[in-house]
Amino acid sequence: MKPVTVSEFERSDPPVHVLIDIVHPADVLFFLRPIRMLQARGDRVTVVSRQKDVATDLLDGFGVSHRVISKQGSGVVSLARELLQRDWSLWRIVRRDKPDVMLGFGGVAISHVGRLTGVPSVAFYDSETATLQNRITFPFVTQLVVPESYDGPVPEKRTMRLPGTKDLSYFHPNAFKPDRARALDAGLDPDGPNVFVRIVKWGANHDIGKSGWSVEIANRLVDTFKEKARLHVSAEEDVPDVLKPFLWAGQPEDVHHLLGHSDVYLGESATMACEAATMGTPAIYAGHDFLGYTRGLERAGLLHNVMPEDRNTLPELAKSLLNNRDAFDTARAHWLAACPDWAESIVDIADRFATSD
Repeated sequence: MKPVTVSEFERSDPPVHVLIDIVHPADVLFFLRPIRMLQARGDRVTVVSRQKDVATDLLDGFGVSHRVISKQGSGVVSLARELLQRDWSLWRIVRRDKPDVMLGFGGVAISHVGRLTGVPSVAFYDSETATLQNRITFPFVTQLVVPESYDGPVPEKRTMRLPGTKDLSYFHPNAFKPDRARALDAGLDPDGPNVFVRIVKWGANHDIGKSGWSVEIANRLVDTFKEKARLHVSAEEDVPDVLKPFLWAGQPEDVHHLLGHSDVYLGESATMACEAATMGTPAIYAGHDFLGYTRGLERAGLLHNVMPEDRNTLPELAKSLLNNRDAFDTARAHWLAACPDWAESIVDIADRFATSD
């Protein structure tokens, strides 16, 4: 990612104080460039974080100072307890530090604390199926920002829509280009092809009661690609024995350099599928929730959504994408031309609400 300089963004006068709430590893990438843009022009940025997966590791790896205020719960009761703790801890910080505006992806805690303290809260989100989370956030948030493709209920008078997806905050080609040397260090086969596979753990509040792929699918993937491509398997939990020889164990901050230089992404993570497509890697999403943004990317020709009942087609579909890059590259160029750089949009929106009376 190219460095951000003060000259690229007008200095706010007077400087603003922005609090950013990080609750998921993907939030780190979403807010990293806005954090640097704000800091580069002299604004104050406070980051509060959550111990979930590699979220705090990513913040540390990128050199972002942050304060951990909760740890991921598991199950409804534990998640509810965590939310109460997070609301209380955030309220204390806001009362003491008095930020001008709060930003978050999802935005549960900032919406609650913002309503209590009068500090504007701006929540960015893209998951229509997180119905419980949305019900306890949308009524309280000052402003909601969603992709144009978002297809769920929103507070219409307090909602803004942006073309594209959240991935354009970090992976817009103006700012990010996957580094081939780092990809090689992370395991990329220089002679290719490379297939990146992501298997997730269904543990978030909107994933309760769901399960992942079967052992049979794992066996078929290995049988299909073990002689034809290098497999890179990223997983949140134990995987079937057949996949263990292909597990990726690199540094968290290097995974997107490997993903961006892979030839196909295949996985259960919608987030990583969209990141891959944005960076220029044809993507197959074979999860459970087919959200507005995954359907929008499919309409744009950048991503294939595969339903659970059609997973037997995954190996052949991945093989076909290895041999059809021209159509993907053309579709991606058209899509990018119609979308803003979301990092710039985030800073613009923060400014608007930080300076509003």
